[in-house]
Amino acid sequence: MKLEIKMFARARDLAGAETVEIDLPEQARVSDLRAALGETMPQLRPLLPSLHVAMGTDYATDDTPIDASLEIACFPPVSGG
Repeated sequence: MKLEIKMFARARDLAGAETVEIDLPEQARVSDLRAALGETMPQLRPLLPSLHVAMGTDYATDDTPIDASLEIACFPPVSGG
C-alpha cells in the first residue's frame, strides 16, 4: 500500500518535506513504517526511536497495524513550558 505520511517539526525539517510517500505491504505495522522511513531517509534515523506516530486522532505503538484509510502523521516529542 502506498501511504502519504505527514511530517511535523524536526521530522519535517530532516525529511525536507511536509509529506513523504512510503510503500508498505498490506499487513504492515508501525514498526515497518519506522524501518521504511529509516531506509528511504537515512537523515531521519537518529529521530526514529523517539518519533511519535499518529493514525487519525490516536497515537500508535510499534505493534499497531497500519490503517491506510486514516491520516498518518509523524512528529518528535515536544517539550516546553
